[in-house]
Amino acid sequence: MRIAQVAPLHESTPPALYGGTERVVSYLTEELVRLGHDVTLFASGDSITRARLVSPCAKALRLDSECRDSLAAHMVMVDQVYKRAHEFDVIHFHIDYLHFAISSLHPTPNLTTLHGRLDLPELRLVYRQFPNVPLVSISDSQRKPISWANWRATVFHGLPEDLYRLSRSPGKYLAFVGRISPEKGVDRAIEVAKRVGMPIRIAAKVDRVDQAYFDSHIKPLLKHPLVEFIGEIGDREKQALLGGAWALLFLIDWPEPFGLAMIEAMACGTPVIAFRNGSVPEIIEDGISGFIVESVDEAVTAVRRVASLNRVRCRQTFEERFTASQMAMNYLAQYAELQGGALEDMTTAVCDEAI
Repeated sequence: MRIAQVAPLHESTPPALYGGTERVVSYLTEELVRLGHDVTLFASGDSITRARLVSPCAKALRLDSECRDSLAAHMVMVDQVYKRAHEFDVIHFHIDYLHFAISSLHPTPNLTTLHGRLDLPELRLVYRQFPNVPLVSISDSQRKPISWANWRATVFHGLPEDLYRLSRSPGKYLAFVGRISPEKGVDRAIEVAKRVGMPIRIAAKVDRVDQAYFDSHIKPLLKHPLVEFIGEIGDREKQALLGGAWALLFLIDWPEPFGLAMIEAMACGTPVIAFRNGSVPEIIEDGISGFIVESVDEAVTAVRRVASLNRVRCRQTFEERFTASQMAMNYLAQYAELQGGALEDMTTAVCDEAI
């Protein structure tokens, strides 16, 4: 199948450091290539892929000090996609709703995975204006604010099985991975670490919009001897950080659409202690891959119960539910439906081409 993957341009695909959506697009793209499909990736010029790369900008926009308007490059990319639309059997977008006005009028089958929060009231206007655009959610919880939209499926994120390995013997520290913002709960994670007397290592980025919050609320907390602030890290550093952690703290206070850090920890065999918000109950199996809690007090208790969990079983849960191969097959099923065919027909066609 001839597939276009359209990634955001804020980070490279995959990102050098922090970046969830671009990371997932990379895993999907590379798995589709491995399966024998003809894939074109629209992404920043510093992206690394085995697919055909088309780039409207030379490098990722967030780390480009000269970029002041990220929308411009995205508009150019959408135009590039549709000037070549006849080359594809399906176009898979990961850029929110930027393409809706043109994709809703174009005959090439398209699919849009929404990676962000959907509880902003302004978004209802967009999805009511374009009711026929085929959408995929990354959790059932994510859909709730616009449950009436044209949802085709929920497809969980997946990681390459060999990206992280099982770590059977954890260290005596807690981990936090993500970005610094009020809803991500790094302050609550620090409080839990202090109450149980266990060090916490924080791997997080600070966006410009959250700089004032970081300076006023979080930076003073980093002075505590149990707290180590690492900053942004990439895939290579996550194995050591997450694999060596006693548990990942995911004490969010917002409707998290998915939470990639949770399955990254699970892939290392590391349990997750998470607040019951957003996608958490869909990702974490309470008492198996971690503990779902309702308060800081319960999180403190959960840290003390982590030894009762089986890290091998935690890794197995990842392998059963959250691999890149599973994600790719689920998306291929959606591509086939958009073309009016069956996944078996598409798979057979790929195999025949390989022969």
